[in-house]
Amino acid sequence: MNVLSFFTLVIVGFTGCAEFGSYAFVHPVIRRLPTEYHLTVEKGLLRTFGRVMPVLMTGSMILAIAHASAGGDNGGPALWRWLGAASWIAALVSTIIVNVPINIATGKIDPKAPPENWKSTRNRWEVFQGVRSWLMVIGFVFICVGFAID
Repeated sequence: MNVLSFFTLVIVGFTGCAEFGSYAFVHPVIRRLPTEYHLTVEKGLLRTFGRVMPVLMTGSMILAIAHASAGGDNGGPALWRWLGAASWIAALVSTIIVNVPINIATGKIDPKAPPENWKSTRNRWEVFQGVRSWLMVIGFVFICVGFAID
């Protein structure tokens, strides 16, 4: 295994699992909180995940594309590598189009006086959090399948 392959597995795996863990285990608990507390926690997550995940998500997509573009068969058949990269590209595109604008708006909301449509906006964010989380995990699995076949 070469350095690119190693970092692709580690960074893409960590990032996909962190996002999926947030989607599957953290957000189901948070969304049951009263609105003020829900918003307070979301704003806290924006200060942690919101600083780290843009770098990791972008880096993971770049690594997935670099890994898919690498010549030879290290990491398995190119099809599996490109399926992994495509999943990460789709995840990042949906994040930029849907989640990021909602995150920016959420960061500006006063938890004690949220806008009337906040819950419906947040529900849309949750749907796309699910979409991107599944795409990231599936992309990681595609990359792993390539290594397993190799």
